[in-house]
Amino acid sequence: MTRILLLSDTHGHMDDTILKYAKEADQIWHAGDIGQLEVTDVLKSIKPLKAVYGNIDDHKAKMEFPLDNRFMCEDVDVWITHIGGYPNKYNQRIREEIKANPPKLFITGHSHILKVMWDKKLGLLHMNPGACGKHGFHTVRTMLRFTIDGKDIKDLEIVELGKRGA
Repeated sequence: MTRILLLSDTHGHMDDTILKYAKEADQIWHAGDIGQLEVTDVLKSIKPLKAVYGNIDDHKAKMEFPLDNRFMCEDVDVWITHIGGYPNKYNQRIREEIKANPPKLFITGHSHILKVMWDKKLGLLHMNPGACGKHGFHTVRTMLRFTIDGKDIKDLEIVELGKRGA
């Protein structure tokens, strides 16, 4: 059983509440727009980190993290990318590959909109944790927690971190 903390769009922001949840996880996954590598350096010092770079990230982040991160977590095929779209509206860059070889769990960031939904056509679960940073148009900062147990994705929890401006 692996407990995951999923976050995105930190835009350089880190705080004690995020770190508290990070310490409770077995792994931390970041879906891009890191902002400054100090964010991922702190997260990596707490637990194993899987991340991708986003559209605001600089060349340093692009050297450290991939555009797409596809891996197995227990028996679940996971694909994380920053700009990937969502079921029936996948980004053109990944559309053909996701149809030809869908993962079981597809994770994106970018929109700052928390969204979890099934893609019945491809048989995958899509997750976007929203944004936990303080920059953007979102009003509430969010992350997701869940567990992967063998082939099962379960115990999904939305973590609200308060108002963006607070």
